[in-house]
This record gives sequence, C-alpha cells and structure tokens, in this order.
Amino acid sequence: MAITLTESAAKHINHHLSKNDAQAMRLSVRLTGCSGMAYKWDYVSAGNEGDQVFEEHGITVYVDPKALPFIDGTEIDFVREGLSSSFKFHNPNEAASCGCGESFTI
Repeated sequence: MAITLTESAAKHINHHLSKNDAQAMRLSVRLTGCSGMAYKWDYVSAGNEGDQVFEEHGITVYVDPKALPFIDGTEIDFVREGLSSSFKFHNPNEAASCGCGESFTI
C-alpha cells in the first residue's frame, strides 16, 4: 500500500506546511458530490491514531486507514494549467469521476 507525491506536489505542500505551522499532510476521503467520494486533506502537526504513514520528497503524509482501500496507489501531483493550479490525484482505483473533478467513484 502506498501514496506517492510528485516533486511538484511536495514543493507546494512544503510551502503550505510552513504557512500553516504544520508538520505533515493528512489525507482522507469524504462522502460527497455527484460521484460519491472526494479527497480531503489537511495540514497537521501529527496524524491520528491508526493512520498509515508515507514519506516522499521529505513530506510526511498521514492517511486515514478507512480511506486507504479507496486511495491505495494514488499519486498526488500539483499542476499549473494556464492561470489555474491545483492538486491532481492519479488514483488507479477510480472507476469514474464527475465532470467538475470534485468527486470520484470506485
């Protein structure tokens, strides 16, 4: 089981960690949107009990154990497209996503 970050995502996360006085990123999913699930992330000082821990490019990512089966193998990237920039989640478990990119289904 693994969650990975691109170098671009790691740089962006590191910038926000320092702005938010945090030490790591915590990733989970929530039920929402037209496709069923959405990624949820927070900048945190520590993970929760039972969280899985992944490290990539000097960034620690805590993952909610209930979310891991839905996002195992996901690569998190940070991309700039024109005037927009955002995190992109490349999840091999995704069967479909909504048109606006807010939610996904397995």
